[in-house]
Amino acid sequence: MTVFIEPARDAADREASARMMCASEPWITLGRDYARCLTAVSDPARELHVARDGAQVAGFILLTMKGQIPGYIASVCVSAASRGSGVGTQLVTYAEARIHRESPNVFLCVSSFNLGAKRLYERLGFEFVGTLKDFIVDGHDELLYRKTIGPWSSFTPPG
Repeated sequence: MTVFIEPARDAADREASARMMCASEPWITLGRDYARCLTAVSDPARELHVARDGAQVAGFILLTMKGQIPGYIASVCVSAASRGSGVGTQLVTYAEARIHRESPNVFLCVSSFNLGAKRLYERLGFEFVGTLKDFIVDGHDELLYRKTIGPWSSFTPPG
């Protein structure tokens, strides 16, 4: 399935993203309810981009471009109906292009129990960096991954 990805337009996009997020793993296991998910996707310090399949939001990606680790993919979520159709790959590829306009590095964390996401990120060329033990909830680690096009010392933003 090919989707159109763009910055979120309005509250309806944020609400659809939050509903999708709170009904999906890993956020269920991490204890994220709708209110917390809505807060996350509405954070003005982050960029929310949505994947559209016609009028429907088929998935989203949430990016952090400022702070100590610019180029951090905070969340990737694909609707239950769109999983396995390539939407996640399209979202990550889109995010990489967006991030590489400002940073040579793309970072993300994946929950240790989220094996499908781990396989996806490794297939897309992300390399394991380290483990954050019991980072969000007891008994589950967050695994830090990085994909780079080079060191900061030689990075020149395009354009």
